[in-house]
Amino acid sequence: MSQVYPDYGRPLWRRLLLTREMAIVALLIIVTLASCAGVDYFADKMTLYNLLRDMMATLMIALPMCLVMITGDIDVSVGSMVGLTCSLLGLLYSKGVPFGLAMVIVLLVGAAGGFMNGWLVTRIGLPSLAVTIGTMALFRGIAVGLLGTTSVTQFPKAWTDLTKLEIAGTGVPITTLLFLALLAGFAYLLHFTSFGRGIYAIGLNKEAAAFSGVDTARTRIILFVLAGTVSGLGGVYWTLLRGTARGDIGDGLELQVIAAVVLGGVSVFGGVGAIYGVVAGVLLIGVLAAALRLMGVTAEVINIITGGLLIGSVVLAAALKWIRERRATALATAASGSTEAVDQATASAPGTDRTTDFGGQPPQPGDPSLSPGTASPLAEELLSSAGEPSPPNGD
Repeated sequence: MSQVYPDYGRPLWRRLLLTREMAIVALLIIVTLASCAGVDYFADKMTLYNLLRDMMATLMIALPMCLVMITGDIDVSVGSMVGLTCSLLGLLYSKGVPFGLAMVIVLLVGAAGGFMNGWLVTRIGLPSLAVTIGTMALFRGIAVGLLGTTSVTQFPKAWTDLTKLEIAGTGVPITTLLFLALLAGFAYLLHFTSFGRGIYAIGLNKEAAAFSGVDTARTRIILFVLAGTVSGLGGVYWTLLRGTARGDIGDGLELQVIAAVVLGGVSVFGGVGAIYGVVAGVLLIGVLAAALRLMGVTAEVINIITGGLLIGSVVLAAALKWIRERRATALATAASGSTEAVDQATASAPGTDRTTDFGGQPPQPGDPSLSPGTASPLAEELLSSAGEPSPPNGD
C-alpha cells in the first residue's frame, strides 16, 4: 500500500523534498528556465499571457479531477461537458435569456451531469470508466445537436473582455484570480479537512473507509458533481475566451486533464496525490508545448513528446514503488531474523523459565528436577504465609 500520510520517522527535508510532486515542480522550474534562456520570445510577457489563457480551463478542471482520481474513480466526460455547456450557453443567449442567468443554468446542467455520473457509479455499482465513456458520447451528441453546424458568436462585450484583461500589466490574465480561488478551496478541502482524509481513505480501501465511518457513496457523488460543475465553468470560460459557442469545443480536453493529473503524481489506482503536484503537472505540459511551438515543432511531435513524458513518469513512479517495497521487505526479513536469534539465545541462557521444558506446562509435584534447595524466594514466602515450613536450603 502506498504511503499517504507523512512518515514522521523520516527527516523533515526528506518528507518535503523527496516526493514525486516535488520532482515535477523541480522539472517545471528547470524546463521554464531553460526555455527562457534558449527559446526566442519565450520570456516575453505575451507568451506568459497566452500560455495562462490557454491553460486556464485545463487548470480549473484538473482540480476536481485530482480528487475524483484519488478515490480510484475517473471522469472522462469532462471535455464533452465543456462542449455541452458551451453550446447551451450560446443557445440560451441567442434565445434572449440574460447572459448572467444563462451562466447559472449551464452551471446547474454541469452539476446535474456530474450527479448522474456519480449516481450511476455509486448506486448502480457501474465502473466509473464505463459510465463516463457513455456520458462522454451522450454529452457530446447533445452539444452538437443543440446548435448543429451553426455557431453563436454574439456575446456581451463586457463579459468577453474579462478574459482579455491582465493584472496590472504583468501579463497574468485576470481570470487567474478565479483559478487561485478554486485552487485555495480544493487544496483546503483535500488536505485540511476530514472530508479530504475520507477521499484518501476511499482510494486506499473503500470497504475499510466505510467501516471507519466514511460515507463513501455520498463523498464520491459530491466529487463527480464538483467535476461537472467546474467543467461547466470551463465551458463558460471557453465561450468567452473564443467569443463563440460550438458543439466541438473541448474535444480531447479530458485527455489533457487526465494526463496532467497523472503526471502530477496522482495514482490511477487511487489513494495517492496532491493538489500542488497536479498544478505543476498542468503547467509543465503547457510550458513544454509552448516552448516547442516557438521552436517550430509540429503538433504531432509535441503530442509524442508529451506522451513519452507521461509514460516515463508513470514508469518511474512504479519503479520507485517497487524499490520501496523491496526495501521494506528486506528490512522486515532482517528484523524477523534478529528477533528469532534473540529468542533462541534467551531460551538457551542459564536461568531460563523451566516451564518451556515441559511443553509450556508447569513442572508437576514429585518431578526429580525439583530437588531440595531449588525453591524460589516467592515460593518460600508463600509457603511461610500458609503456615508451612520452608523447604530446606540444603541437605
